[in-house]
Amino acid sequence: MKKNKYILLIPVILFSCAKKKTEKKQEIQSYQVLTLSPQEVTVYNDFPASVQGQNVVEIKPMVSGYLQDIYVPEGASVTKGQLLFRIKNPQYEQDIITAKAAIKSAEANVNAARMNVEKARPLVQQEIVSKYELSAAQYTLQSQQAALAQAKANLANAQTNQGYTYIRSPQSGTIGLIPYKIGALVSSTTTDPLTILSNTTNVFAYFSLNEKELLNFMNSMKGNTTAEKLHNMPPVTLVLADGTVYPEKGRLETAGGGINSSTGTATFKAIFNNGLGIIQNGASATIRIPSNLDNALLIPQTAVYQMQDKSFVYKVTHGNMVMSEAVTTSPTDDGNFVVINSGVKAGDQLVLNGLNISDSTVIKPKKTNAADLYRNMKSKAN
Repeated sequence: MKKNKYILLIPVILFSCAKKKTEKKQEIQSYQVLTLSPQEVTVYNDFPASVQGQNVVEIKPMVSGYLQDIYVPEGASVTKGQLLFRIKNPQYEQDIITAKAAIKSAEANVNAARMNVEKARPLVQQEIVSKYELSAAQYTLQSQQAALAQAKANLANAQTNQGYTYIRSPQSGTIGLIPYKIGALVSSTTTDPLTILSNTTNVFAYFSLNEKELLNFMNSMKGNTTAEKLHNMPPVTLVLADGTVYPEKGRLETAGGGINSSTGTATFKAIFNNGLGIIQNGASATIRIPSNLDNALLIPQTAVYQMQDKSFVYKVTHGNMVMSEAVTTSPTDDGNFVVINSGVKAGDQLVLNGLNISDSTVIKPKKTNAADLYRNMKSKAN
């Protein structure tokens, strides 16, 4: 009876082993797999930038006085020559009155000296008086004429100073903050300007590259000189602070003569037309510089996962076993792909939809057509 019991257990054990093998076979799942092949793609390098207007002018008074009138509000658009402020200083008005009186006095002295010359000339001819008398009268006339010229110069100077009390816009642009109120005492030595006038018809976005970035940047562009390389650069993009892309493209120019020894960076600027008036002076933004790659290894962004600030992909190895590989990547223009810079090579197979699997898992590869994948992803981006 005991022997028969053992005999009955054998089929049960065999059935259990067969069931486990069946379950193990059923655990092998299919995953989409992409075989890497070189592709043409445009990638972008982003650099933080500060924006300045094409021409930014501090409006400061050239004379001292009290701020009598403010003719424009903050944020107003003004044209060249438009009256902005008026400074009151009675001294300049008094200087004009004094200068005009001095001119009248000098004119009278000139007329008197001229009469003395005319009086002495016939007397000298008749030898009634010596030539010395005529020469002295002529010198006196010259002296009085010089005094008249000086009086007229003083009047012109006083009128110029009074003209400085009317402050006009040196260019067309936009008025900034006005920190002073009517009645405030201002002068040419005042620290803060009356306002800042910015012309933002065009704007400059300044950004910096360190020495390594500069070398990579220059080596990636065609041309022998810096000017040629910048000329051959495709247009650049400006990304505003809220993440929106400014619709106008810009062009790069150098802003410095080389690497700043104190900061170790080289400064560049990108010029953008601001006809829409969207970009304000002093804004922060991002310069996005395109770079065309002929042999890039592209994979969808969803095939990459992050762990401890590193990027990983799942690579199919021998026996269809999956292993994670650390990679370095760069984003593309549409944000759907990434370019793999290192970690894997052309011909390697990567899992596209297996971010929840574990290393050493055996899968059933389901090949993905690369051309269709890139075409579909780009059409979604558009």
